[in-house]
Amino acid sequence: MSVNLAYLRDIVLYLAANGIRLYRMHSQVLPRLLHEDGAALAEQLRECRPQLDQLAELIASQGIRLTFHPYSQVVLNALDEEQAEGAIRSLAAHAALLDALGLGPEAVVVLHVGGVYDDPATARERFARHYEALPASVRQRVALEQDDRRFGHADVRRVHMACGVPLVFDYLHHRVWNPEGVGMTEALAYSLGTWPAGVRPKVHFCSARSEMRRLEGSQRIKTPTWNEHADFVVPWELADWLRTTRGLRPFDIMLEAKARDVALLQLRRDLAR
Repeated sequence: MSVNLAYLRDIVLYLAANGIRLYRMHSQVLPRLLHEDGAALAEQLRECRPQLDQLAELIASQGIRLTFHPYSQVVLNALDEEQAEGAIRSLAAHAALLDALGLGPEAVVVLHVGGVYDDPATARERFARHYEALPASVRQRVALEQDDRRFGHADVRRVHMACGVPLVFDYLHHRVWNPEGVGMTEALAYSLGTWPAGVRPKVHFCSARSEMRRLEGSQRIKTPTWNEHADFVVPWELADWLRTTRGLRPFDIMLEAKARDVALLQLRRDLAR
């Protein structure tokens, strides 16, 4: 874990040098074993305390917001109890690292509702029930995002009403999966309003992948898949959307472009033009 924290320090220095104030950490900053073994994680955090303190000071001095968005196997509403318990242990590990870094409540772990299991209403209820059963220190770190094929904004709104989990609005997901026809601005405003006072909400934005591409190891060509993230952000798409958000509560934007920081730096140049 010490090596991973050293890499994280290098990343934070890069973020600071480039004026990037929001970063999604990879879940593997915590070795996989530590997701399952709370005692081992606690021991690692104790051993790395000086390193964590130095990193916490650096993050705070640069005003950088760190978040997590774990792998899809962290399914809080899983039917299988062992899988659900594993998700809870993993969430506890993510939260423990955020706490160890001294990060405030804006440092969240973003989840999707999970599986439908042939019964969307029961699936939503099971997520809410498991969320409410989380330890308070873990629960306050969790936020919920709508997805692009199972649970749209109306679904996560129902989950929020059931348990109070804050909602992360995703621009592309709302465009490709919104069967109830909830307006873009209405959905965004509602999601922003689910966050506690004094905590800046977080929003995901990306353009849809529009190019064809050759499948790896094949001569086949794949046509555009509109729910996939594009490599870069179309600048006027973001600019036009931001104009519709005037007057709403301030929020941070996580770009989910495949080119990551390269996409952000290019977007800055594009917007300046």
